[in-house]
Amino acid sequence: MAKGKLIIFSAPSGSGKSTLAGYLREQEPSLGFSVSATTRPPRGSERHGVEYFFFSVDEFRSKIDSGEFVEYEEVYPGRYYGTLKSQVEKQLESQSILFDVDVVGGRRLKEYYGERALFIFVQAPSLQVLAQRLAVRGDTSAEDIEKRLAKAEYEMTFSKYADVVVVNDNLETAKSELLAIVKDFLNS
Repeated sequence: MAKGKLIIFSAPSGSGKSTLAGYLREQEPSLGFSVSATTRPPRGSERHGVEYFFFSVDEFRSKIDSGEFVEYEEVYPGRYYGTLKSQVEKQLESQSILFDVDVVGGRRLKEYYGERALFIFVQAPSLQVLAQRLAVRGDTSAEDIEKRLAKAEYEMTFSKYADVVVVNDNLETAKSELLAIVKDFLNS
């Protein structure tokens, strides 16, 4: 497998992105996983540099000002997430990397890394199917489903920036399609 390539996964909530990313990591164990930076506090047994890089808001903003992020987003006031250039470059020296990021971050990563990156956009077959998937989870209120659907409609407009769009209407088919696409890219 080639080193120094990036696989970028983006999708609206409920599209199956995390399930497909997990499958890909099982099938391609030499593929590294991007460790993001955040200003949120660690949860449970999370460790700095393992699950996330944890920074104070001031530390994070200082890194923004000095151009240390490939991409970042202030998701909520004072709650930042981002990808450090230094971490990506360090990982790319020894492996290719999988990113599981929001659509804005995915687009920025693709713009920054160009041909070294494969931007895969995962989507449900329709907003109606997406609504059903979110409802079946049982952990989302009707009001939250409506908010997520409105956001998903906006996020789906980012599919035009992707190199590949995988429609997840059948999980096994999506897994097979995805694995073939990624293997071709990594071996090219």
